[in-house]
Amino acid sequence: MPVIMDKIVSLCKRRGFIYQSSEIYGGFGSCYDYGPIGVELKNNIKRVWWKAMVQDRADVVGLDSAVIMSPKVWEASGHLTAGFADELVECKKCHHRFKADELKDKTKCPDCGGKLTIPKKFNLMMQTYVGPVQDEAAKTYLRAETCQGIYVNFENVLDTMRMKIPFGIAQIGKAFRNEITPGNFTFRTREFEQMEMQYFIKPGDNDKYFDEWKKQRMDWYLNNLGIKKENLRFREHSKEELPHYARKAVDIEYNYPFGFKEFEGIHDRGDWDLSNHAKHSGKDFSYFDEKTKKKYIPNVVETSGGVDRSALVVLLDAYHEEKVRKETRVVLKLDKDLAPIKVAVLPLVRNKEEIVKKAKEVYEILKPHFMSMYDDTGSIGRLYRRQDEIGTPFCITIDFDTLEDKKVTVRDRDTMKQDRVAIDKLIDFLQDKLAKR
Repeated sequence: MPVIMDKIVSLCKRRGFIYQSSEIYGGFGSCYDYGPIGVELKNNIKRVWWKAMVQDRADVVGLDSAVIMSPKVWEASGHLTAGFADELVECKKCHHRFKADELKDKTKCPDCGGKLTIPKKFNLMMQTYVGPVQDEAAKTYLRAETCQGIYVNFENVLDTMRMKIPFGIAQIGKAFRNEITPGNFTFRTREFEQMEMQYFIKPGDNDKYFDEWKKQRMDWYLNNLGIKKENLRFREHSKEELPHYARKAVDIEYNYPFGFKEFEGIHDRGDWDLSNHAKHSGKDFSYFDEKTKKKYIPNVVETSGGVDRSALVVLLDAYHEEKVRKETRVVLKLDKDLAPIKVAVLPLVRNKEEIVKKAKEVYEILKPHFMSMYDDTGSIGRLYRRQDEIGTPFCITIDFDTLEDKKVTVRDRDTMKQDRVAIDKLIDFLQDKLAKR
């Protein structure tokens, strides 16, 4: 693994972003827990996405569907067939398993040189049971994608919200896949979170809306998450690699330390999903167009992004090392909307009761307005380094002068410039600095 990934993994553990799941028991492969700082980062990403996709639009509404659904949903969607399976090979000597399409030599094990088995289909659905008896009647699956919950609720949303085509339904939630080769930290895991939106359109308008959403999603990563343009690219799927449900697919890829890889997909799903659910359920999912007086099965353009992958992209893209007075400063130059902690309050001298008391008073003033942190557990230099490493835009220090002039020192994360600001003007000052331009 390249050095940068080692540094990110170390930073995530050291500063409370991400921990290995079940670590006290040796860890549980490909599963991670988000710590106090990491959960704030994830929540901010989801909040910014929801605002752009739902709050700021009149044509998209939200949903939160169940993780466990009838197994008939997955039969209808095609997930229980070969359409949602990877080809797996196993080494006869060391018994390591690999995806066949990722191997150059499909006869020899890349780890030990042993002979590989012939490829076999391996379904990615995560199986579970509902009820006290584990038999076929009780068998179901953890959802492999959030969008199927949207499709089975299409008619409910259409009726209750009085939506008119074109319109979208958005959802953020957990999904589960029995991945053969998870890895690269949180890039590929068996439990992950998705941000998906299904946009229902009139047949024939597919290319128009596909191109529109392709542009909007790229712009969102550039403008809302602040990802560097040179680290992003589109990659269109060839006909041979299209998912079973897609007529057309484009990935947004990021230049990870291990190469360009996908973290969001835009898909033209045609009428695959609604048609199949209509056929299997017996429900009529056709839409009556008031203008043309005709009925049709809506087509779908999907945007499907990963919350965990987006968080990893944000961390990688924001990570900086720079020389400051002959020392290396590690700083996460996060977009201010994404920063887990917006303001940190730090007493310059931690063993002076009056300074500590005033610092805590300032913290109490700020915390109803900003996600704030109070820290007096080290020297001021060490406290600055901690905040730089979690991407806190502003640090506020309280010193002896504060007791006299009722002003604090506000330090900017990126420029390290310091301003003296009156305590009674501090909220307005910070709100202005944190506002989107």
